[in-house]
Amino acid sequence: MLLLILSIVILLIIIYLLFVPIILYINTRTNEYFIQIKGLAKANIEADELEVIKVHLKVMFLNFDFYPLKKINFSSKTKNNKKTTKKRSSKTISLRKIINVLGTFRVKQFQAEIDSGDCIFNSKLYPVFALFNFYNNTQLSANFEGRNNVLLSIENRPIRLIKSFINN
Repeated sequence: MLLLILSIVILLIIIYLLFVPIILYINTRTNEYFIQIKGLAKANIEADELEVIKVHLKVMFLNFDFYPLKKINFSSKTKNNKKTTKKRSSKTISLRKIINVLGTFRVKQFQAEIDSGDCIFNSKLYPVFALFNFYNNTQLSANFEGRNNVLLSIENRPIRLIKSFINN
C-alpha cells in the first residue's frame, strides 16, 4: 500500500514538473530581470555596488546570492598541460528543430517605448508601430521625450519543449 501511494506521489510530481510554467521577465523601466519556475525557483539579476551583477536565487524556502562574474581562484590546484584532442560530435541540430523549439515559447506581454533621437524617424515609426499593435499582448509606441523602455514576458512549459523534440 505504501509503495502504491509513493508511486502516485512521484507520478504527480513528474506531471507537475512537465506542466509548470517557466517565465522569463525583462522590464527595463523598473530594472526587473528574472527567470522563474512557478512555485519552485526564481533567479533575479540585480545590480551590485562591489561586483557588476548579483544573482539572487530563491529555491523553495532557501535564498542564495552569488556573483557570476567573480573570479574563482584555483591556485592551490596544479594544472595539467596535457594536450587532448576533442572529437567533434557528428550530431548537428537542424534549423527546423530550432524553429520548432522557438515556436513553443509564448509571448505573454511585450511593450516597447522608443525614442530614436530623430523626430523625423520617430514620426515614420508611428504607422509601423500601429500595424504591430494589432497583435495580442503587444504595445509599441514612439515618443519624443527620450524614453526607451522594454517590457517582455515570455512563458514556456517543459512538455512543449519535449513535444517539439519528439515530433521532429
